[in-house]
Amino acid sequence: MRFYNTLTKRKDEFVPLEEGKVRMYACGPTVYDFFHIGNARCFIVFDMLRRYLEYRGYEVKFVQNFTDVDDKIIKRANAEGVTQRDIAERYIAEYFTDAKGLGIRPATVHPRATENIDEMIKIVSTLIDNGHAYAVDMGEGNSDVYFRTLSFKEYGKLSHMPIDELEKGARIDVSEHKEDALDFALWKAAKPGEPYWESPWGKGRPGWHIECSAMVLRYLGESIDIHCGGQDLTFPHHENEIAQSECCTGKPFARYWLHNGYINVDNTKMSKSLGNFFTVRDAAAKYGYPVIRFFILSAHYRSPINFSADILAQSKNALERIINCINNLEFYLKTAAPGEIGDAKAKADKHKADFIEAMDDDFNTADGIAAIFELVRDANELIASNASSDAAKYTLDMLTELCSLMGFLPEKSGADDEFTAMIEAKIAERAAAKKAKNYAEADKIRAELLEKGVVLEDTPKGTKYRIER
Repeated sequence: MRFYNTLTKRKDEFVPLEEGKVRMYACGPTVYDFFHIGNARCFIVFDMLRRYLEYRGYEVKFVQNFTDVDDKIIKRANAEGVTQRDIAERYIAEYFTDAKGLGIRPATVHPRATENIDEMIKIVSTLIDNGHAYAVDMGEGNSDVYFRTLSFKEYGKLSHMPIDELEKGARIDVSEHKEDALDFALWKAAKPGEPYWESPWGKGRPGWHIECSAMVLRYLGESIDIHCGGQDLTFPHHENEIAQSECCTGKPFARYWLHNGYINVDNTKMSKSLGNFFTVRDAAAKYGYPVIRFFILSAHYRSPINFSADILAQSKNALERIINCINNLEFYLKTAAPGEIGDAKAKADKHKADFIEAMDDDFNTADGIAAIFELVRDANELIASNASSDAAKYTLDMLTELCSLMGFLPEKSGADDEFTAMIEAKIAERAAAKKAKNYAEADKIRAELLEKGVVLEDTPKGTKYRIER
């Protein structure tokens, strides 16, 4: 298994720090609003990476944080006349609603920045003690604390840019108090109307970059296997995480850095100022959550991807081909006779091998999906040729295995089994009504099921159904 490592600028063979186990961290949302399609790409891609690592036998501890103290959160709270915590709690709940719809599994741990202030204070204190940070008195007993960037000789090793170029492109808080323009805030002195915590530097709150370092250290340890996030976080956020973490612990921070590419909207970079900004909630209302997940995974995670109505429609049709194939196989198995499996097993195994080969080569979900469609093609040919139930069942199991891994199929529960039983009972009732020539009752049952998102299709071999929920 190889991943393109932003740190080394090459595909590196994946060898975890501890055999059979993976410690993985992904930057989570700043919770002041619904998350947008660009955020969704990051969350879906690295949920898929976590799923695949587990599929390949690794025990994964996956941490994804919530930034619940931030200028944007404070601004929204003040505008609405509520607390910063009220805003954070609201949009953490909304995150989980959208994440569940997108098939994103909860992380092993979802820490919040405000739950880890003590850990941040410890790191900042260590950096001051070893000369990598300094405090600046801001009056009233409160101080800003800055990281002394030039004290870390390897600064820039993730973004692969020289210091002078980094200074030109850095998103830097303007301050006349810093020793160098590239120094960044570890701790911010309290301002009127803002939440604050007591610290050795008076009242204040943490800078953005220190949050992730503290949560990695607390929940995963001083060195981790994989750190991931959006391409836009490479600099300065991840560059700064490396600097402050390695200056604090004296150990390598993360071995593999994975970054997903941007999403464009109608071939233009998504931007609020351009009015082409879409939240996942809005997009799901139009296209459905599963279509968004399929769309995101249909491209290689490092490539730019274009979001448009036409492409979403194509994704919807493609996903329906897969789901319909699975439904058709399940229906076919109800009447198919057992017999020789023929070459169905060899073909299905070959497609699975192609899928794994694609995913092992820098996590290529696009080629992985192509292998799934080869399996779909074979499945449709099996049905058309009246193949044995053994051949159809083996193909169905393989298709279900790979599609479940990709998150294209809902995870079943007891409620799902009850729903299926209800559908089959209603179909039987409808068949009895039609046999008795009670067509009004048959139409009524069809309408009842349609209200529940169940579409019936009468065929020469009986009534099939599909669920559109």
